Formats: sequence, structure tokens, C-alpha cells
Amino acid sequence: RMINLAELTPYILCSICKGYFIDATTITECLHTFCKSCIVRHFYYSNRCPKCNIVVHQTQPLYNIRLDRQLQDIVYKLVVNLEEREKKQMHDFYKERGLEVPKPAVPQPVPVSRGRPRKVLGSMFRIPPELDISILLEFIGANEGTGNFKPLEKKFVRVSGEATIGHVEKFLRRKMDLDPTCQVDIICGDHLLEHYQTLREIRQVIGESAVQDGLLVLHYGLVVSPL
Repeated sequence: RMINLAELTPYILCSICKGYFIDATTITECLHTFCKSCIVRHFYYSNRCPKCNIVVHQTQPLYNIRLDRQLQDIVYKLVVNLEEREKKQMHDFYKERGLEVPKPAVPQPVPVSRGRPRKVLGSMFRIPPELDISILLEFIGANEGTGNFKPLEKKFVRVSGEATIGHVEKFLRRKMDLDPTCQVDIICGDHLLEHYQTLREIRQVIGESAVQDGLLVLHYGLVVSPL
């Protein structure tokens, strides 16, 4: 029998953006699925599933998400022209910014071996490709009057290149229990950074002088916010 798309819509909609799944991505802890960009953006601010509120990972929730290619294929087959529209939007996005349009990944052939199968030894832990920037957070001091704060326990952090300086500041405020009146200045080289700047942009603009042993080095200081 013919099935109306409306009957299936609740199962192929992202609960964050309310649109059809794009790059359907599932949380391994609870198996709830969202658009990839939606859930990655959500995890900048929270480590909980937006649907069931379970803690996905105490510090790096992006470790516990996986692309669901089968579900995405189903969505593209059910919704007419959705895949073509997404490809066009991505193409236009890169062209407008003068960037090279990414080529689709080509599956690598699996070598066929005769006889007894051999175990493939490899790393049990792989860093998700979304986490493409490693940063080193160096403390440069605090002015008097900034109040009590906890030292940052881990100064090495791996995040998405789309994360902004605003996200870094929120991370510092949460980990150091900073007073709301305390202002956080974040510097890269000789540049005082703005909230809207992404880490990828900073690395591209400032260049190798901002990088040390493959790490993007950011210095942060605490001052009293002006009244």
C-alpha cells in the first residue's frame, strides 16, 4: 500500500532544527539521532542529549556520536529532491567564499586475502574528524579584584575548527568557576581575539606563528570588567 510521507515524518525529523535529517548523526549512548551540524553545535554548550537529557560524555560528548548513513539514505529516498538541494546549497556556500568544493569520499577497495583471515591491529580509539583543531590554553595572569577561581586542570583541548573564541571563553568560565564580573581576554600572538572569530580562521590568518608543535596556542588573562 502507498504510505503518506506525513506518517513517517516524525521519524526523519531533527528535534533541534525541526527539519529533515541532514548528515544523520546518532548518539551512541541513547541512540537518538539529529542533523550532524545541529548536534555538534549543541555540544558546544552542553554534554547532554537534547532529547532525553542523558550525559553523553563528561568532557567530550563528540566522542560518542556516529554518522548513520543508512538512515540518511532512507531520508534522501523518501523526500524528493532533498539530496539535490543540499548538494547545491553546499556547492553555492563554498563558491561564494572562494573555497574549493569538497569532493565526496571514494570508498577504498578491501584487499582479498586467501587462507586464514588475519586480525587487523589498529587503534581502538579514533578521534572524530569533527575535532580537527588542537589548542593549548596558556594562562597569563589575573588582575586584582577578579575574585577566586580554579586553575584550569587540562590546558590541551581538541575541538572543531568551527568553534569560536566565544565558545573557548564559555569553556574557561565553566571550568574555572569564574565570576560573571570577570572579563576574559584571549590572545593569539599579538592579536586580541573577538568572540565571533573561529579557530580555523585564526589559524589561517595568523599562520604558523600561532602554532606550536601542531597546537594552536591561545593565551588568556582575567581582568575586572569595567562598570
